[in-house]
Amino acid sequence: MMTIALLLLLLAGLLFWLAQALRQPTGIPWVRVVGSDTGGGRTFDHPLFARSIGLTGKPDYVLEKRGVCFPVEVKPGREATSPYESDVMQVAAYCLLLEATTGHSPPYGLLRYARITFRIPYTPAVRDRVLSVLEAMRADLTREPCARSHTNPSRCRSCGFVAICEESLISQ
Repeated sequence: MMTIALLLLLLAGLLFWLAQALRQPTGIPWVRVVGSDTGGGRTFDHPLFARSIGLTGKPDYVLEKRGVCFPVEVKPGREATSPYESDVMQVAAYCLLLEATTGHSPPYGLLRYARITFRIPYTPAVRDRVLSVLEAMRADLTREPCARSHTNPSRCRSCGFVAICEESLISQ
C-alpha cells in the first residue's frame, strides 16, 4: 500500500515537472486565468465593452498576476521575429478595454506567435495611439468607397470583402 502511494506521489511530481517544462517555453506566465475566449476553462459571459469609446472585444485570455489583469492574444499560425503592428494594436485595444471595464490600466499585454511571446507595454503613448487609430477607423466609415488599389487576383482571394466587392479580380 505504501509503495503504491509513493509511486502515485512520484508520478504526480513527474507530471507537474512536465507541465512546467512544457509551459516555460511559451512565455505565458503560470497565473490565474480570469477569462478565456478559446472554448476551454473560464469563458467570458460577454465581451469586454467600453461605451465611452465605442469599443467591444474579447481577448483570447485575460490573466491575473498579483491582482493585476492583462490580456493575452494567441496567433498560433504566425511566424515572425517581431510583432505585426496590427497585432500590437489589437493587444493594446484589449488593454484599453480592460482599463475601461476594471478601472485599472494593465502594465502590458502578451502576444503569442507560434514560437515566441512578445510583451506589449501599455503606456500612455500606446493608449493614445489606439484611440487615434479608432478615430481614423470611424472617419473611414463615413468616406466614399475607394477604388481597388492593385491588379493581383491572389490579393482578392484572401480579402475579407471579396464576396461584396464590385471590383474583384476573381469570379464568384
